[in-house]
Amino acid sequence: MAPVQSSGNSGHILEPTKEQVTTLWIIGGYMVGILLLWQMPILKHLLYPFKLVTIGLHEFGHACMACVSGGKVKSITVDPNLGGLTTYVGNRRTQCLALPAGYLGSSLLGGILVFCGFNVTASKGAAIMLIVCLVLTMFWARNLLAFGISLFFAGIVGFLWWLDGGRYLKYFTLFLGVMSCIYSILEILDMLVLRKSNGSDAEQFAEKYGIFPAQGWGFIWLLISLIFLVGAVLAGLAAFKDDGTGGTSGGASNSGTN
Repeated sequence: MAPVQSSGNSGHILEPTKEQVTTLWIIGGYMVGILLLWQMPILKHLLYPFKLVTIGLHEFGHACMACVSGGKVKSITVDPNLGGLTTYVGNRRTQCLALPAGYLGSSLLGGILVFCGFNVTASKGAAIMLIVCLVLTMFWARNLLAFGISLFFAGIVGFLWWLDGGRYLKYFTLFLGVMSCIYSILEILDMLVLRKSNGSDAEQFAEKYGIFPAQGWGFIWLLISLIFLVGAVLAGLAAFKDDGTGGTSGGASNSGTN
């Protein structure tokens, strides 16, 4: 009887397959493209609708945590000048949890989208979650822009799900996930570096709970946001060695015969 060679991938769990390498390049390309376009004259307007939807998801983070902590959401608005506002009522616990949930909630959602973007099937699950978030944002929306941008992107997600069996959904999921993470990180960096803390979530949190100044809380939230993004990429590498379309994205393995 001939010895049987070990089958399967003997490499490290985080060693990327060929398909995962492509996904990493796409994520890197999205990051570079977003950072380059962020402040470029004229061209920055290409990101405008995506900034609006990430603002909507930021406000959804506030609203969702307000509800979970026993509060009641009164409204969500999105401003055309790239601002947003969520109004809610609740106790001290509601305030403590809902204030940081804007940046951290949108970063967490972005991380989940990036994680699921490594796999076609998982990206469909992420799409359902995203549509639920957008529909709830529409429910709480009290201005036309908040309602319209949520409806528009929910429609795009639905269309990509239908198009060619959802083949292209993962690329959109990845982009929106990267955009949501980058938006939170850059906004917090603006607050830390340019001291844009007046009226920010961190400023309100520092006024209510102290311990650290607004920039201190912003730095903590920045670290958490980075952990969400890096953790999502590492988890995607570990979890999805199959491309989600029925074929394995790794190389073939050898097996012995009798």
